[in-house]
Amino acid sequence: MEPSPVAAEVTSPHTPELTLKGRSAVMEAIEDVVCGSIAGAFGKYIEYPFDTVKVRLQSQPDHLPLRYSGPLDCFRQSIQSDGILGLYRGISAPVVGAAAETSSLFLFESLGRELYFMSGLASRDKGLSLPDLWVTGAFAGALTSFVLTPIELVKCKIQAPMLPDGSTGTPLRPLPVIRAVFHHEGIRGFWHGQLGTLIREAGGGSAWFGAKETVTKMFYQLKTKDAMSQSEKDKILATPLPLWQQAVAGASAGVSYNFLFFPADTIKSRMQTVPLGGLAEKRTFWNEGAALWQQHGLRGLYRGCGVTCLRSAPSSAFIFIIYDGLKRCLTFK
Repeated sequence: MEPSPVAAEVTSPHTPELTLKGRSAVMEAIEDVVCGSIAGAFGKYIEYPFDTVKVRLQSQPDHLPLRYSGPLDCFRQSIQSDGILGLYRGISAPVVGAAAETSSLFLFESLGRELYFMSGLASRDKGLSLPDLWVTGAFAGALTSFVLTPIELVKCKIQAPMLPDGSTGTPLRPLPVIRAVFHHEGIRGFWHGQLGTLIREAGGGSAWFGAKETVTKMFYQLKTKDAMSQSEKDKILATPLPLWQQAVAGASAGVSYNFLFFPADTIKSRMQTVPLGGLAEKRTFWNEGAALWQQHGLRGLYRGCGVTCLRSAPSSAFIFIIYDGLKRCLTFK
């Protein structure tokens, strides 16, 4: 995904076109996967302790008093119980998942743009409009959800192990969790909670790419409004934004992604942390959502949202800065 116009005017360092300047679609796809994997893995180390707290807040049982009064209390109890390293419990699977998720998002978003051009709905010369970019983000998120659900399921069971009575279970590792899921539910069991992931990723992917591109366009418009000539404007558009502006655009993407569709993530986490073989696993996405609404209302659906947005802002900023930097520096021939 080489630099190209965003919304027909603005240059974005991660705008994807799978066949540019004679380069093959395969090489572009390889770049998306490599750069996205590296960026996603680094970003996961920043956000993982906050993600652990989020999952533990989301997965508290309905029939028992709340174990944690809020994010700070969850941090305190988790550190007292397992130490700082306990917040990184099971990070191996999420690092793989983050690499797979981020690379898939960028790869499928590239594919979505290419489909726009192939269908004639948009011109390569003019690029895509901002609404089109929100659509390609949703397309990328929807496809990525099928890659991500099994990884998320393993991650959630490690972060918040539950016993049938609702108490906390013993710490788990990825391979035993994978074996247990397959033993109890077969291959289909790894996609338990798929609907929640699909809603979160499709909507969140749209917001992630769309917010980033919208803020990027805003910064470029501010920089080019005083340009005296087209050549001066083109020079500005060909220059990457300052790091702080890239960080603001990336942070806005992270917060938008998590806040708008957080209830779907809460329901998914609750579905994926129920003990294997228990009755709660038979709840559908809508049953789980209805039960949570009856017990805790809107507040329950957004439990853990604050800490999630807090960690997603720097994480997404970091991901986009690394990805865009790698795309400018690394070229597969």
